[in-house]
Amino acid sequence: MKAAENSQDFDQFRDDLEAVERKIAGEIDPGVRAMVVAVSVFALLFSLVLPHAGKARGFDVILYDVAAQTEHIGLPSRVFEWFVVVFGIGFSLLALITRRWVLAWIAVAGSAIASVFGVLSIWHRNTPGLGNYQGAGPGIGLILATVAVMVLTFHWIRVVWSRTTVHLAAEEQRRIAAAAAEEADRRKLFGDN
Repeated sequence: MKAAENSQDFDQFRDDLEAVERKIAGEIDPGVRAMVVAVSVFALLFSLVLPHAGKARGFDVILYDVAAQTEHIGLPSRVFEWFVVVFGIGFSLLALITRRWVLAWIAVAGSAIASVFGVLSIWHRNTPGLGNYQGAGPGIGLILATVAVMVLTFHWIRVVWSRTTVHLAAEEQRRIAAAAAEEADRRKLFGDN
C-alpha cells in the first residue's frame, strides 16, 4: 500500500519535474569560456574600425560605401563581415546574455561559416583580379576578425557540447525515478509486496 502512495505522489510531481528538466536542458553554462567568448566578441567589434583592406574599414565593407568600392572589396569579404556582425557579435551576445542553448548553436553555426569566409577573404585579397589588378592585401582588421571568429567558433563548440553537472544530475534523477516506477509496476503486476 505504501508503494502505491509513493507512486501517486511521484506522478503528482512528474510534470513539474519534466518541465524543470526541459528548462535546464535548454540552458548553457559557459563558465570561464564566457570570458573568452566576450573578449572574442570585443575583438570582432574592434576589427570593424580597423582597416579591412587598404583604406576600407570593416564598417565600410558592411555598408559597401565608396572606400570599399575603391578598394575593390569582393563578395567573400562582404559576406564575411555580415556573418561576423550577425552571428559572431549578435547571436554570441544574445547567447551569453540569455544562456539559451539554441542561440549558442546558432552562434556556433554562423561563426563556423564566417571562419570559412574569413579565410576565403584573406585568400581573395592576395589573388590578382581581372587584368592582373593588384589591390591592397588583407588589412589587420580582416586578419584580426578571422582569428577572433575562429576562436569564437572553437569555444562555442566546446560550450554547446558540454554537459553541466545540473544536466547530468537531472538525467540521473529521471533514470532513478523511471527505475522505481518500473519496479513498482512490476510488483503491482505480479502481486509482490
